[in-house]
Amino acid sequence: MSARPSLQPELCFADAPLAAQDVARGVTRLFFNQDMFALCEVPLPNGRRADMMAIDSSGLITIVEIKVSRADLMGDCKWVEYLGYCDRFFWAVPARFDLGPFEEPGFQPQLCGLLVADRYDAAVIREAPLRKLPPARRKAETLRFARRAARRLVGDLDPGLAGFA
Repeated sequence: MSARPSLQPELCFADAPLAAQDVARGVTRLFFNQDMFALCEVPLPNGRRADMMAIDSSGLITIVEIKVSRADLMGDCKWVEYLGYCDRFFWAVPARFDLGPFEEPGFQPQLCGLLVADRYDAAVIREAPLRKLPPARRKAETLRFARRAARRLVGDLDPGLAGFA
C-alpha cells in the first residue's frame, strides 16, 4: 500500500530565506487585524509575481514587496510594474533593515508605504497612498484574486490538484 500524500499546504515562500517567511507571516497578521486577507506569491497578468496581494472588505487591493537584503532591494527595478494592479503598494522589511533607501527618489516614497515586520506582527512605518484602480481593472483583479484563493483551497483538499494553483 502506498503512503498517502501529505495534506499539508505548501508553505508561503518555501524556497525563500527564513527572514522573508517571517516578514510575510508578520504582514499577514497585521492585515488580518485590519480585516484584510492576503495571498503570497501571486502571479500578475504582466508576467510579474507579487510577493503578497491582499484585499480588504471594501475591495481595495494591496500589493506588498518583501525585501530582506539591501542587495535585493537595490537590484529591484521591476516593482513599478506592480502599481497598475493595486490600490496601495507597500515595501515590507525585517527589523534592523536600513530604511534610508526607501526615502530616495528612485523608490518614489510618495507612491509607496513601508512596513517593518517580524514573524509575530508588522508595523506601518509609512502609510501607502491610495491610488484607486479603474473599475474594469479592479473587477478583473478581484476575480483573479478570488479564483486563485479558491484554487489554493482545492489544492489543500486534493494535493494532486495543487500544481494547478
